[in-house]
Amino acid sequence: MLVFLECVLFGGGSVRASEFHQEGDVVIGGIFNIHQDDQPQSFSTPQVVQCSSKEFYVSSYRRLQLMRFAIEEINNSSSLLPGVTLGFNIFDHCSDTQNLPGIFHLLSGKDPINPWTTARHNSSKIIAVVGAFTSAVTRTVAPVFMTHLIPMISYGASSSIFSLKHIYPSFFRTLHPNKDVVEVIVQMLLYFKWYWVAFLYVDDDYSNDGRAVFMKMIQDTDICMAYTRKLDENTKYHQVFQQIENQRIQVFIVYAAEWTVEKLIPAAIEMNVTNKTWIAVDAWALNKKLPKMPGIRSIGTVLGVAEPVITIPGFHEFISTLQIVNQPGEFCNQFCNCSDLSPGDISSAENSFNFPVYAAIYAIAHALNNTLQCGDEKCNKNITLFPHMILSELKKTKFTLLNHTIQFDQNGDPRFGHFNIITWNSSGEAETVGLYTFQSAPHLSINESKIQWHAKGQVPSSLCSQKCQPGYRKSPEGVHKCCFQCVECQKGEYNNISVDPYRCLPCGESEWAPERSTSCIQRSVEFVPFEDPVAIVIMAGTVVLVGLSVLTAVLFGLNYNTPVVKSAGGPMCFLILSCLCLSSISVFFYFGEPTFASCMLRFLPFLLFFTICLACFVVRSFQIVCIFKISARYPSLHKLWLKYYGQWLVVLTIFMLQGIIILITHTSAPPQPRSDTSSYKDKIILRCSYDLKLYSVSVALVFLLCFLCFVFSYMGKDLPKNYNEAKAITFCLLLLTMTWIIFATIFILYKGRHIQTINAVTILASLYAFLLWYFCPKSFIIIFQAEKNTQQHFQGLIQAYIKTNN
Repeated sequence: MLVFLECVLFGGGSVRASEFHQEGDVVIGGIFNIHQDDQPQSFSTPQVVQCSSKEFYVSSYRRLQLMRFAIEEINNSSSLLPGVTLGFNIFDHCSDTQNLPGIFHLLSGKDPINPWTTARHNSSKIIAVVGAFTSAVTRTVAPVFMTHLIPMISYGASSSIFSLKHIYPSFFRTLHPNKDVVEVIVQMLLYFKWYWVAFLYVDDDYSNDGRAVFMKMIQDTDICMAYTRKLDENTKYHQVFQQIENQRIQVFIVYAAEWTVEKLIPAAIEMNVTNKTWIAVDAWALNKKLPKMPGIRSIGTVLGVAEPVITIPGFHEFISTLQIVNQPGEFCNQFCNCSDLSPGDISSAENSFNFPVYAAIYAIAHALNNTLQCGDEKCNKNITLFPHMILSELKKTKFTLLNHTIQFDQNGDPRFGHFNIITWNSSGEAETVGLYTFQSAPHLSINESKIQWHAKGQVPSSLCSQKCQPGYRKSPEGVHKCCFQCVECQKGEYNNISVDPYRCLPCGESEWAPERSTSCIQRSVEFVPFEDPVAIVIMAGTVVLVGLSVLTAVLFGLNYNTPVVKSAGGPMCFLILSCLCLSSISVFFYFGEPTFASCMLRFLPFLLFFTICLACFVVRSFQIVCIFKISARYPSLHKLWLKYYGQWLVVLTIFMLQGIIILITHTSAPPQPRSDTSSYKDKIILRCSYDLKLYSVSVALVFLLCFLCFVFSYMGKDLPKNYNEAKAITFCLLLLTMTWIIFATIFILYKGRHIQTINAVTILASLYAFLLWYFCPKSFIIIFQAEKNTQQHFQGLIQAYIKTNN
């Protein structure tokens, strides 16, 4: 059984002889780029043989011979397609218009295609096609094969459009598409931190698609396409390189076929373009001629992405025995004289894309093997073959070839293989320095020590702007995201480059950050706990105050009828001592985490009961002055004061007035616990908030009482010593005033957590002022100077005062 595999050769010109057509049970078509039409002349090299007006590419001719070798190898195999002979028909596509008739001839077999006939007869034995090499040629001829669902396996067309199965349902390829090549390039740029790059390309399907994919892939990265230029036969290369130099671009990607690069790089050498990094795609990374060109080292470092070079056993021997005969068969109106081409030229030619050709032939053979239900010794020759049957098996095919598992995904793209990262070394060879694998998680590995960098052995840099230091934001300059100024973030701000490198973000209310921060720090929450040593001392002092007040009350009770107790105020002393004890309750609520209840009790007991204390001292000061100075002049007023208990009436009135004010204040705007986030950037102070305007009424009443008390006390400064309570009260008021002035000053200047402690100390000091300077001297007389606590002693002082004033 004979299988005819059609292999169409694309290029310009023709190499057609009997060796490129072989009958078989089944035919495989072959498409190769041996000649290149309408391209610039290449430099003199053993790799190019001039065939009429076209350039003959030995690398493509080598691939053609590899197809012949693979078919011959399969035909000689006893395990694959036993009893079935593969044939082939190979074409060199020199131009779209001149080669389409050949494609039609390929499809029709011996009979020409008549577009006006209704008969759907096809006598061709072709069941699959290998090729074409370029994306542009493939787009030209592929629709013809897609119409009949003839499997077409390309070894060089990498444009992304061929992955669209609704357009190219029977298309496969054995090389990775552009998106995979571009992915490797992008990963290389990111690996070396090359963010400011140029992209040079030509106007064809391969380059345009590569550029489009590259632009899409770099959108969410730090890479910028600083300059892009389409190259053609009219390109003025000095303008291209001058623009690259003006923009300080050190890395550029050349996404083009080898014949374009064979003109670009010599132009760079001639124009003295130096110390650049060139990124080569698989189309020219393994070029044999350019790395050996004089002056190539001056242009800089060449890194490339290339299909791995896989040695195919037996192919070298096959080439060595190849007999090249001059058979100038006419095709595309061209003739080729290949007398100068030797087996050595073919063997040493660029060997890129060789394994994809080899894999394509074997993929078709395995699909055919499954279709014909081949066993160990024979195949089922009664099965009528149709291309769609091979197509169905190709989608499912999976086999091992030279330790590689050959398989296609749902888009017809390969699931096998990897890319080599190569560099052109000083010996003029493409040396492998890294690897990019696609299996499982994609991974790039590069041995930098093998790369001969042009920048004094260091990895070159290609940036528009230097990377900002941590804590700085980018301020854009121009249209490219890679060009910016670095602006430091202020206090309370941070820059998270992974979220937004262009903004300094404000910290949350419970966070803070110093200058040039990359994250916010949680603020410390501060208040004075009960277990704080200072708090313990203050609360202990409060307990002592209450104890002393109780002892004083007991002492005064035991000596209630003595002159000292009566002169101190008599029953009013017990009210004052009780209010001092009740006022001290507020001190305990300045410690611990503020709550609604603790905020209420910080001021309420003190304001209310301390107001009563001051009211008592006002009344007591007034009474002392009244007895010695007013009663003699206005006896009727003195009688009314005594008759209606004027002192108690005044105290009760002031108490009720303050109580009403406090009730209204706490009802309309009760104090609330508050987190003070404005006083300090790095911490939160827990405190109580008060409406100072509302509380000012209560405080004003306290100030008024202090003022009246001071006025009456000053009026009695010259009274008898033992009756001169006014002097003690005046001194207590001075201590009280000084204490609260000091507190107010500290309150304005200091906002830390210990303001609560200072407030508690101020309250406690106010209470101690009256206890120590008003009650303690009297307690001392009662205990230690009993002779002064007699009626005779006080009468003598009064008589002496009267004589003095008379």
